[in-house]
This record gives sequence, structure tokens and C-alpha cells, in this order.
Amino acid sequence: MRTLFAGVSVLLVALTAPSRAADPNWHITATVAESCSCTVSCPCNFGGKPNVNPCEGNRLIAIKSGHYENTDVSGVSFLVTFTMGSWSKIYVTDKVSDQQMKAVEALLPIAFAGFHRGMLSLSKAPITMDLTEKRVRFSGPESLVDMEVMRGFDGKSVKILNLPNPAYQDYTQYKSVTHTHTAADHPFSHSGTNGFTSTMDVGSKP
Repeated sequence: MRTLFAGVSVLLVALTAPSRAADPNWHITATVAESCSCTVSCPCNFGGKPNVNPCEGNRLIAIKSGHYENTDVSGVSFLVTFTMGSWSKIYVTDKVSDQQMKAVEALLPIAFAGFHRGMLSLSKAPITMDLTEKRVRFSGPESLVDMEVMRGFDGKSVKILNLPNPAYQDYTQYKSVTHTHTAADHPFSHSGTNGFTSTMDVGSKP
């Protein structure tokens, strides 16, 4: 009888334990562009804490290639307006299909957990973006970023390699020309603050 109970217990544990086979299969490679209220260069991107509090920002994520399970999310872009550690509003381009929107909703708590935890809203909206090596401009509802590249030695753009976060690879330093959010509940406006572009390459492990 003791052996029977032991066998039942093992079976119950096996049935209730999470399975790695159930983990979603996903991967995205994206261009990230952001301006925040920190002075150049924002310590958060180096694994530190903001040098201006509250840290207010707008981040564009433009997925170049990727999937969530069987859904292709290549070409999907979204804008996150946030105060770090407090709240975020996430706007997904209104060009996404319903299936892609579901994939984005599933990806947020996995790939963008910090923004997802404080999310006040998630909606489709028109997003504009113009990214060049000299200037980056993007906008969404009530949010606008215009930033210019910072020049270093011999007039070349300032680049930083091997930062500790996979979202901040191929990092190029920018400085904001203007960086605003005009919503009545969380307005902010900054100029001359930190900005950057980077490559984000993340996904589930086999």
C-alpha cells in the first residue's frame, strides 16, 4: 500500500510540474531607439541606476525579424512611454494583424518584463519613425523624440560595445533635441538628455 501511495505521489508531481516543452518558442532581433531624462550617458544602460529621478523616457522597438511560436512578427514596431519603475504606456503600430497583436501581448511579459509590470495601457496607434546615422525621430500618441548623434574623435559617432544587457548591443550614443510626452496625467519635456540606438537580439533557449 505504501508503494502504491508513493507511485501516486510521483505521478501527481509529474502531472503538475511545469514542463520545459511547454515554454514558448520565440526570438526577436530589433532596433531600439530611446531618449530618457538622464544626462549623457544614462547609467541604466551600463547596469547602474538613473542619474536623474524620476527617469522619464520614450523607447521605440522596431522588430527587424522574429517570431512568437508560429506567428511572424517581422516589421512590427511599438513605442513605450514610461517613468522607470513606475508606469508605462505601450503603443503598437496600427499596421499589425490581430495575430501579431496577440503575439506582442505574449512577448511583453517575457522580453519586456520591466515595462509590462507597470503597464497602464496597451493599444494600437499610428507610429512614425525616421532613423538615420545622424538623426533619429519617432513619435506616437502624445509622445515625440528627436535626437542627434554625438560625435567623438575625428568626427565619428560615439559607439560602445559589449554592454551587459542584450538589448544594448551595437550601442550608438545620441543626445536629445526634444523629448516629450504631453498627456495630462504624466507630462514631461526634456532637451539635451541621453539618447541612443542599439540592437536587441533575444529569444528562448533550445
